[in-house]
Amino acid sequence: MSLDERTVGGLRIVIDRDQCVGFGDCAKEAPEGFKLDADTVAVFVTPEVVERERLLRACDACPVDAITVYDESGRQIVPK
Repeated sequence: MSLDERTVGGLRIVIDRDQCVGFGDCAKEAPEGFKLDADTVAVFVTPEVVERERLLRACDACPVDAITVYDESGRQIVPK
Protein backbone atom coordinates (compact mmCIF):
# COMPACT_ATOMS: atom_id res chain seq x y z
CA MET A 1 0.00 0.00 0.00
CA SER A 2 1.37 3.38 -1.00
CA LEU A 3 0.44 6.06 1.54
CA ASP A 4 1.38 9.73 1.69
CA GLU A 5 0.79 11.32 5.08
CA ARG A 6 0.95 14.81 6.59
CA THR A 7 0.02 16.30 9.94
CA VAL A 8 -1.60 19.71 9.54
CA GLY A 9 -2.86 21.69 12.52
CA GLY A 10 -3.37 18.54 14.57
CA LEU A 11 -5.09 16.68 11.74
CA ARG A 12 -3.41 13.57 10.34
CA ILE A 13 -4.20 13.41 6.62
CA VAL A 14 -3.46 10.23 4.69
CA ILE A 15 -3.66 9.86 0.91
CA ASP A 16 -3.98 6.26 -0.24
CA ARG A 17 -2.16 6.55 -3.56
CA ASP A 18 -3.30 3.07 -4.62
CA GLN A 19 -6.95 3.99 -4.12
CA CYS A 20 -6.80 7.42 -5.80
CA VAL A 21 -8.17 7.35 -9.34
CA GLY A 22 -7.42 10.97 -10.22
CA PHE A 23 -10.79 12.71 -10.16
CA GLY A 24 -9.00 15.75 -8.71
CA ASP A 25 -11.92 16.92 -6.56
CA CYS A 26 -9.51 17.55 -3.67
CA ALA A 27 -7.39 19.81 -5.89
CA LYS A 28 -10.46 21.65 -7.21
CA GLU A 29 -11.62 22.37 -3.66
CA ALA A 30 -8.17 23.35 -2.32
CA PRO A 31 -5.53 23.75 -5.04
CA GLU A 32 -3.06 25.12 -2.50
CA GLY A 33 -3.34 21.86 -0.57
CA PHE A 34 -3.48 19.17 -3.25
CA LYS A 35 -2.60 18.56 -6.88
CA LEU A 36 -2.51 15.60 -9.23
CA ASP A 37 0.99 14.39 -10.06
CA ALA A 38 2.27 13.08 -13.41
CA ASP A 39 0.49 9.76 -12.71
CA THR A 40 -2.79 11.67 -12.03
CA VAL A 41 -2.64 10.68 -8.37
CA ALA A 42 -3.29 13.16 -5.55
CA VAL A 43 -0.28 14.55 -3.71
CA PHE A 44 0.17 17.27 -1.11
CA VAL A 45 1.19 20.78 -2.10
CA THR A 46 1.04 23.03 0.99
CA PRO A 47 -2.03 21.88 2.95
CA GLU A 48 -0.90 23.86 5.99
CA VAL A 49 -1.89 27.11 4.24
CA VAL A 50 -5.50 25.95 3.68
CA GLU A 51 -8.13 27.00 6.23
CA ARG A 52 -9.14 23.96 8.31
CA GLU A 53 -12.79 23.70 7.21
CA ARG A 54 -11.91 24.03 3.53
CA LEU A 55 -9.13 21.47 3.95
CA LEU A 56 -11.64 19.04 5.47
CA ARG A 57 -14.09 19.72 2.61
CA ALA A 58 -11.32 19.04 0.08
CA CYS A 59 -10.47 15.73 1.75
CA ASP A 60 -14.14 14.79 1.97
CA ALA A 61 -14.69 15.65 -1.72
CA CYS A 62 -12.88 12.50 -2.83
CA PRO A 63 -15.51 10.26 -4.47
CA VAL A 64 -13.50 7.07 -3.80
CA ASP A 65 -12.50 7.93 -0.20
CA ALA A 66 -8.78 7.84 -0.99
CA ILE A 67 -8.12 10.57 1.61
CA THR A 68 -8.61 9.81 5.29
CA VAL A 69 -8.40 12.40 8.05
CA TYR A 70 -7.93 11.72 11.76
CA ASP A 71 -8.44 14.32 14.48
CA GLU A 72 -6.10 15.12 17.36
CA SER A 73 -7.34 12.10 19.35
CA GLY A 74 -6.82 9.70 16.44
CA ARG A 75 -10.53 9.43 15.60
CA GLN A 76 -11.35 9.19 11.89
CA ILE A 77 -13.41 12.21 10.82
CA VAL A 78 -13.17 11.90 7.00
CA PRO A 79 -14.70 9.99 5.37
CA LYS A 80 -17.66 10.13 7.69
